[in-house]
Amino acid sequence: MPEKTIPSPLEVLQTLVRFDTTNPPGNEAACIHYLDGLFKQAGFSTTILGKTPERLNLITRLPGRGEAPPVVWQAHVDVVTTEGQTWQHPPFSGEVVDGYLWGRGTLDDKGAAAMMAVALLRAKAQGIRPPGDIIFTALADEEVGGEYGAKFLVEQHPEHFEGVRFAIGEGGGVSVTVGGKKFYVIMLAEKQICSVQLTIRGRAGHGSVPQRGQAMAKLARVLDTLNRKSLPVHVTPVARAMIAGISEALPFPQNVALRQLLNPALTDRVLSLLGEKGAQLSASLHNTVSPTIVRGGEKINVIPGEITLELDGRLLPGFTPNDMTRELRTLLGDEIEIAVTRYEPGPQPADMERYHVLADIVRKADPEGIPVPYLVSGVTDARHFAKLGIQSYGFIPTQIPDELIKTIHAADERIPVATIEWGTQVLLETLQRFKG
Repeated sequence: MPEKTIPSPLEVLQTLVRFDTTNPPGNEAACIHYLDGLFKQAGFSTTILGKTPERLNLITRLPGRGEAPPVVWQAHVDVVTTEGQTWQHPPFSGEVVDGYLWGRGTLDDKGAAAMMAVALLRAKAQGIRPPGDIIFTALADEEVGGEYGAKFLVEQHPEHFEGVRFAIGEGGGVSVTVGGKKFYVIMLAEKQICSVQLTIRGRAGHGSVPQRGQAMAKLARVLDTLNRKSLPVHVTPVARAMIAGISEALPFPQNVALRQLLNPALTDRVLSLLGEKGAQLSASLHNTVSPTIVRGGEKINVIPGEITLELDGRLLPGFTPNDMTRELRTLLGDEIEIAVTRYEPGPQPADMERYHVLADIVRKADPEGIPVPYLVSGVTDARHFAKLGIQSYGFIPTQIPDELIKTIHAADERIPVATIEWGTQVLLETLQRFKG
């Protein structure tokens, strides 16, 4: 495909957004076939794999010079629901309004898929050969666990990733503003899934005779405790590097105040003074639980004797389910039954040597930007690739106003049109400099 015929990353992203790949059910097949067509038209060999005809994944490869192992570039094309959300512009129309492309997935994660795809198409058209092969994977099902996506590929088709040691995917590369300075967070680590079920028991009875202090009242106390109090502070190496990097770039007294986050005795007090940014940082400094599902009571006239509360638990790198149980027990007491219902170990923090390469790429692309390591409070497909010994970096170069972070998984998700082209060019530089 001659370079002049390659669609712009904006055009590709608009098309991707118009495929409704809300997961569940996903139905990523049409979206994957569209990307497959772009690569085949440009002369790439492609492979499509899936557990079902509706849930497909694409793998293609840009050949390198053979001077380094291959590197995986991965992005997912499924998106979360828009149900119950009020949007200014339809979430699957791909409209450009006021300099933004609006739509579900523009930031998470179809924007990454579009920029990566066009960077690879341009590289081939320009005759650019990276040090090692770039293996591009467009994935299904990231938002609901990867059973049809990365987990499926890793477990059933690991031969496609033979020799790979490093990957680039979502979770970082995004600009954030702190103290008037622009920082680019580069993901080196992510948290671990550790779902928890609390069982709260009390005396059942007839609803006509109120009972004090039983299961419902205990539930109220548990929810109030979880709302008011955090689990203990833990400063992991990546979080320490992130906070140190930000504080070094800030003037006095902001730098001194921020460094107090590294003192566990003062961490929570400082976080409370930082407002919304403090809430984001807090998740990088604590194991966390968020109450999400309550079950209890089936009849209006029966006081329930048992209630279950589901918690979305997230563990910091290096911690285990036993740590989660112990910390919750200390917070909630012995009366509440605590059971871990799902645990997925996270990847080991990524290699700092290659972080410095990505940091240098950021500085070149935006001299005003300051790169810092980043610990993601959620999880990505990196945990699946880690089972093959692959370390992942979150690096999707994106310049956005801070308020847009809140639109990920929420209404009015959108991306600045200008940053789609900028990010594509940064990724084109990345494929030439980042070695496996």
